[in-house]
Amino acid sequence: MNIIFTVIIIISAAVLLFTNPEGFLPAMLSGAEKSLKLAVSLFAIYAVWLSLSEASEKCGINAKLSRILRPICAKCFKTKSEKALENISMNLTCNLLGIGGAATPFGIKAVGEMEKENNAFGQKLLFVLNATSLQLIPTTIISLRAGAGSASSGDIFLPTLICTAACTVCGVLLFLGVEKLWRR
Repeated sequence: MNIIFTVIIIISAAVLLFTNPEGFLPAMLSGAEKSLKLAVSLFAIYAVWLSLSEASEKCGINAKLSRILRPICAKCFKTKSEKALENISMNLTCNLLGIGGAATPFGIKAVGEMEKENNAFGQKLLFVLNATSLQLIPTTIISLRAGAGSASSGDIFLPTLICTAACTVCGVLLFLGVEKLWRR
């Protein structure tokens, strides 16, 4: 992938140098400035949400949420591990709130716990749910749109909900269908 991006950048730079040589350096500097601004914005968003996730874990909110979601998660993911269930519930909660970056550490911990049980089904299902990522509130996108000066950054709410719900339902149904075929 790095090779493909490098080739694209080199070709783009060569075309720009021949078509608009005086615009080459300003375009490069503008692109670097915008990418740095985006990186800092994402860093700030994730820092806030990861801090809240850490605080909720230390306050015991994660454990309470895990107890609420435990029966559903235990049945869906076919696991009995308390740690796995707690991490799965936090992973799903973060994804539902649209903060996928904050969900990743919980997903990794959950997969590690399910690996101890040799629970391949639960690991695969969690992977599918993370890849499709149902979002009730697309927090990261709304924050990025607001930071970019969007007049109505929340307009993305309904389209995101519809798309992620359809994606999650299709992903889970395909996963369950393939799992059923493999078991035969």
